[in-house]
Amino acid sequence: MNVALWVVVPYVALTVFVVGHVWRWRVDQFGWTTRTTQVLESRLLRLGSPLFHLGAFAAIGGHVLGLLVPKSWTAAVGIDEHLYHLVSVVAGTVAGLMVVAGLVLLLARRFTSPRVRRTTTRADKVLFAVLAVVILLGMSATIGANLFGGGYDYRATIAVWFRGVLTLRPDPSLMAGVPLVFQLHALSAWLLAAIWPFTRLVHVWSAPIAYLWRPYVVYRRRVPLS
Repeated sequence: MNVALWVVVPYVALTVFVVGHVWRWRVDQFGWTTRTTQVLESRLLRLGSPLFHLGAFAAIGGHVLGLLVPKSWTAAVGIDEHLYHLVSVVAGTVAGLMVVAGLVLLLARRFTSPRVRRTTTRADKVLFAVLAVVILLGMSATIGANLFGGGYDYRATIAVWFRGVLTLRPDPSLMAGVPLVFQLHALSAWLLAAIWPFTRLVHVWSAPIAYLWRPYVVYRRRVPLS
């Protein structure tokens, strides 16, 4: 079971992630977009979208630092375990709360606005459900285990296992004793990676560099002629 969960599942998810993106680009380049609904409703979008995206960027940055940077590297620059734990918990909690608040606003907007709701696809609903599970499990791990619990040093187990997956040297035994909430969070993240190419999340790879010099898009309300 350990091999299935912590070796097979990651590589299946990564394979689907890579092959799925190639397939999506070849057959659906016009669908490589967020399918924005700004013109349909903008009040909740103006608040929810920045909260969600800024929180998500901060959370992703924290995961990159925690999973890819070994403990020895942070210790070498003078960051001891207590300081790292304090910063990661505080920053992770703030970022997580921003993501949760943003997602709640975006979901409320999508399902309370009839016009926006009609643009919601089946893939969107699956994505929102998986995103919610990933975020809630992550918040449970950060707040429940690390803030109010006794804390858990995931850099000694999960981070080492994750780097092993990326370097084709996975050690599933590292995940055997990991608390359940962290295990579920990791598995849900692999599920998110697997469905990524088939959802609107593909837009993150389209870096909006041209936005730096592109003129603003101005939306105007159509006024009926009298």
